[in-house]
Amino acid sequence: MHVVYLITRGDAVGGATIHVRDLAREWIRRGNRATILTGGAGEAYQEFRRYGIPCEVVPALRRSIHPLRDAAAVVRIAAALRRLEPDLVSAHTAKAGLLGRVAAKMAGVPCVFTAHGWSIADRVSRAGGLIFTLAERLAAPLAARIVNVCQAEQDLALRRGIAGPDRFELIHNGVHDVPPALCARPETEPPHLITVARFEPPKDPLLQLEALSRLRGIPWSFEFVGAGPLLEQARRRAAQLGLENRVLFSGSSAHVAERLSQAQLFVLSSRSEGFPRSILEAMRAGLPVVASEVGGVAEAVTPETGLLVPRGDAGALAAALRRLIADPGLRVQMGRAARARYQRHFTFSMTCAKTFDLYQRVLGAAIARQIPAEERV
Repeated sequence: MHVVYLITRGDAVGGATIHVRDLAREWIRRGNRATILTGGAGEAYQEFRRYGIPCEVVPALRRSIHPLRDAAAVVRIAAALRRLEPDLVSAHTAKAGLLGRVAAKMAGVPCVFTAHGWSIADRVSRAGGLIFTLAERLAAPLAARIVNVCQAEQDLALRRGIAGPDRFELIHNGVHDVPPALCARPETEPPHLITVARFEPPKDPLLQLEALSRLRGIPWSFEFVGAGPLLEQARRRAAQLGLENRVLFSGSSAHVAERLSQAQLFVLSSRSEGFPRSILEAMRAGLPVVASEVGGVAEAVTPETGLLVPRGDAGALAAALRRLIADPGLRVQMGRAARARYQRHFTFSMTCAKTFDLYQRVLGAAIARQIPAEERV
């Protein structure tokens, strides 16, 4: 069986690109075919190629809205689908999801769309939210199924009338396990705090620096793993706050599991999220988590596994960090609970099983529609 995966960004590696990469790799490992179509030949594209996944660039597929360019992208994607002749299209992220569903319909290929985070509600401007909501409502019937990566995203889509519940499928993100040697030791003192996120506005890295500036009187170190447009601004702000000797900017890393294993506490201060992969990776390592209560974060981080704070609240974030920095026993307790919760609910094998079962169900339904009614049993 041949699945074409479609994702907007080929320039940067993030949770959605890693999700697509791992699904495609596993699909191929099971004896099937997979091809990735992506916009741009940057870091993510190179990552796909490095893992031996057939990959093609659709230059007109970009995040920004441009009617003529977007129309060209639809035509290019549809042409690629006709040439590749896949059994199924698996479209990921908002822009690729919209254009991909139209192109798949043009090419006569069933499509499954995964919304890693709906571009509606308070994630965009009011006008933008109305436009995206209308676009998603119009595009919803073009997908055989729409996958939400957490209950919060599905509830949001239902409230906004994107589609009825019969159109949706809930499949939580999952991550590969690591060997015991890569499990953290949360009790180690002084604690090393870590965040893994791109330096982009939704992740709000400057808020973490503001919170840390209120904790100068206690021992800790902090590490940012990631890159992006706000990196240099964050470096300057750290210097302004006098934190340059306690905060490490380690850049993008292919060795996230190793970095997490050296930490004692994970932090994520996002303004908005779907269901962040980085939190699952931290839980896998046995780390307690302090995070903003946005999107589906509360479906992973429970009171037993970490502390949730209101988004944009530097004081609340500082208080939660102070509590766990001061209590190594609580860090150990929460870290163990986080590891156990990951193993029960968020392994990659669980995500694969549900996703590939969905592929089979969608293809079975598509085949059944091609059989004349008088020939159906």
